[in-house]
Amino acid sequence: MSDADSPASLRLAVVGPTHPYKGGVASHTTELCHELAEAGHDVTLVSWSHLYPSFLYPGEQAVPGGAPDVEPYPRTIRALSWARPDTWVRTGRRLRDMDAIIVVHVIPQGVPSNLAVLRAAGVGRTSSSGRGPRSIVIAHNVLPHETRPGDRQLMEALLRRVDSVVVHSDSQAKLASELGAGHVRELDLPPHLPGGEPEKHVDSTGPTRLLALGIVRDYKGVDLLLDAMLDVPDLTLTVAGEMWGDSGRRVKELAADPRLAGRVEVHSGYVPADRIASLMARHDVLTLTYRHATASQNVLLARRHGLPVLATHVGTFGAQVRDGVDGLLVPAGDRAALVDALRRLSDRTYAGELRSGVRPPDLSGPWAHYVGGIEALASAESDAFADEDTDVDEPVPADTLVQRAKDLVTAARLQRRRQLPLRPSDFPEWVRASDVLALDNDALDAQDLARELGLPRCSDAVAAWAAVGAVAAVLRIRDDGRRGAVIVDESGTKSPFARWVRALGFEPVELELTGRRTSVEVLDVDTASLDVIARIHPGGCGADDIDHAVGQASWALRSGGLLIVTLPIGEDDPEWAVSPADIRGVLARADDLGLVLVGDVDGDITERIRAASTSAREARATQPEARRRGVTPAYGILRLTFRRR
Repeated sequence: MSDADSPASLRLAVVGPTHPYKGGVASHTTELCHELAEAGHDVTLVSWSHLYPSFLYPGEQAVPGGAPDVEPYPRTIRALSWARPDTWVRTGRRLRDMDAIIVVHVIPQGVPSNLAVLRAAGVGRTSSSGRGPRSIVIAHNVLPHETRPGDRQLMEALLRRVDSVVVHSDSQAKLASELGAGHVRELDLPPHLPGGEPEKHVDSTGPTRLLALGIVRDYKGVDLLLDAMLDVPDLTLTVAGEMWGDSGRRVKELAADPRLAGRVEVHSGYVPADRIASLMARHDVLTLTYRHATASQNVLLARRHGLPVLATHVGTFGAQVRDGVDGLLVPAGDRAALVDALRRLSDRTYAGELRSGVRPPDLSGPWAHYVGGIEALASAESDAFADEDTDVDEPVPADTLVQRAKDLVTAARLQRRRQLPLRPSDFPEWVRASDVLALDNDALDAQDLARELGLPRCSDAVAAWAAVGAVAAVLRIRDDGRRGAVIVDESGTKSPFARWVRALGFEPVELELTGRRTSVEVLDVDTASLDVIARIHPGGCGADDIDHAVGQASWALRSGGLLIVTLPIGEDDPEWAVSPADIRGVLARADDLGLVLVGDVDGDITERIRAASTSAREARATQPEARRRGVTPAYGILRLTFRRR
């Protein structure tokens, strides 16, 4: 059975721009379809043959030369045309059997066509056969940077008529609520970076080389950067991108100032994806001196290519740039602060120190979290509290989340939702509640099993191994057949555990822990109120916080409740990994607090740890032979499942 045929998969239509249209929105739309399909859903990308008239976009709409910025999504239909309203209605009717329609909002002038598609698809209607498709709008910018008369009214008409709105920053969440959106979900914008693999940085003994990349528009403030450079002589700047209207003309005029002679190069025109890596490699700092912003990929793009960033403190830049570590932040519109930052960057030694502080971005974790959020909205899980008057600024206490999880279990039974009908007997005996991951092959076997069972896809075999055992333990021990267990998952976005138990019909509450030793502070719930607490790879426990996790579970779990954790075993990193000798102390501490290890038959977990260590040593000692046998070194990960007495 393929992932898309799984009972847990959703039939999704994503309506938005894709190749040959260019820009970040088109790239994000395309990557979203790839990621949703990778997660096991049946996804169709519905795009445009004619997106909007040229007077709304003075630049070239399509990618020059035809080479795509990101890999095109194979199941794409280009059925919509700005000039043909009949295509809007005809396309919408074809989408009536979808579980959800995800509309990628581009500009307010596109609202009439999007509303026509949604209405023709039966969104919001009920009938004897059930509810129509759910509707989700992804609003990269709720209102455009340069607004026109009527924009607010158009957006109100759209946002008031859809089930959920996804935005990428707190300010956009507020704006969407002000315009009448009933249910707003803020999700961090995941990376959809063009340009391929980074190239080796080209060193230079000359002035620090600045780069302004992308379409030149007023809100991006390239003119402010050029004006400030008049006071800082030891810098060069390359402006690479399309020149947009009056903003582009002003940048060209400033670049021609005699005081900047020989220091500024302007490369007008779209920058193809295959040129980005080499362009980044020949510069030292990426500049983002925006007047205002919402969310942007450019900081992540710079980090991918090893460049520090000079940015204004607008949009998401403040959270993405570590001021003085991997870049500099200045207030928007503050010329004196911008000049001071440029003077600091003109010192090549200082610019080099910032470059050494740049860390590569996480390209997979944010997508897992983003897809999980879309899945929850698309599967009607938000209906239980969609009509609540919830302030988007108010943090929701964990105990409230637990109560909502209980409400969602009841609500989900009333919704049209397909679930995986897995039973404990579907998991073979070799899937143990407590076990040691000894070899790569064991992880791959677990990954294959998950696929055979129809669980949403997981590309990380080790994470799959950890989650398969956890899911099996929940079904075998804490499921009464009604999927009513209250589950708190503290594993982080890279673990598939929450997605998998959700596919089975449970309603897990996911808590994001910002660091170690935070669980006692974060998990503010009533005593004996939870059925399962999970902290498994790669967000599992380490040597310095396993004691906290055990202590937390001793009072938060009901009698019979489960604590499922993973621990890295090894001697190489004593600060994080747990030595085999320390495992006995962990088990004794848990037993003192009323937590009994599940699956430790006659103490054989210790023997399995010993056997895993031996296997790892043998594999490392005979690496070539081990490869020929299909055996590779151990990961050294221990999964422990404890049951509250």
